[in-house]
Amino acid sequence: MDPFSPGHREPRLFRWIAFVVSAALAAAALRFAWHEPMVAAFFGGAGVVALTFRWLSRRRLRRVLHSGNVHDVLRNWSSSLQRIPYPATMAPLMTATAFAAYGWIDKARAALAKAERGPAWDAALEHRLFLDTLLLTFEGDRDGALEQSKRLTRLPLHHSSRALRERVRMLRQAIAAFARAFAHRSEPGDDELLVRASENSPLVFWAMRYAAAIVAIDQGDKARVRELLAGAPAWPEESIFKAFHDEIAERARLGAAS
Repeated sequence: MDPFSPGHREPRLFRWIAFVVSAALAAAALRFAWHEPMVAAFFGGAGVVALTFRWLSRRRLRRVLHSGNVHDVLRNWSSSLQRIPYPATMAPLMTATAFAAYGWIDKARAALAKAERGPAWDAALEHRLFLDTLLLTFEGDRDGALEQSKRLTRLPLHHSSRALRERVRMLRQAIAAFARAFAHRSEPGDDELLVRASENSPLVFWAMRYAAAIVAIDQGDKARVRELLAGAPAWPEESIFKAFHDEIAERARLGAAS
């Protein structure tokens, strides 16, 4: 299973029915607004409440992902991991991704070792290449990370949604820029690409920020490093991000993470 895919395509009949139902609901809303303003106000208020709740939930999740606390992230994912298709493969793979995204290399490798190999493993090639690039980079295998990121960027894009295709393409390009940053082989535009990926993909927010900080150090822009790492959490010893932050702090004369 490809973690970046939108899932199964909706049948044409289902989309047609959804369109008709939406049109009917819109017509009903207009009728209520004209003949039953109190009813319309009630449903309008309920809609606003629902949208606000959804916005607050997304904001809370983003805050958890930015916190750097991988255990909080996994707690938030726990119910989803129990319902995920092919759980014997995908649950360990997603757990490994969470650990890798926050620099917990040993935990990520241990989780990955538990993933069942089979059809779902083969279908998750895109996910695995992304994860491999993260882990090989953190383990110091720069050439291996660059090779895996190149394999990832060469994969065909089969996603039906144009917006999703662009999102996946951007994330593939960002992980390649990530590998280049740690190998000190950055290309023009990599810094902006890494920052954009950190904002669009909160799970890898800090991974992309540290890569962008390395690019900034290579460019001699210490002010940019301070901006990129503002608000960095106090990383535990288990996370390689602690070593990254300390080294970058020494080179750019930053304060310790708080």
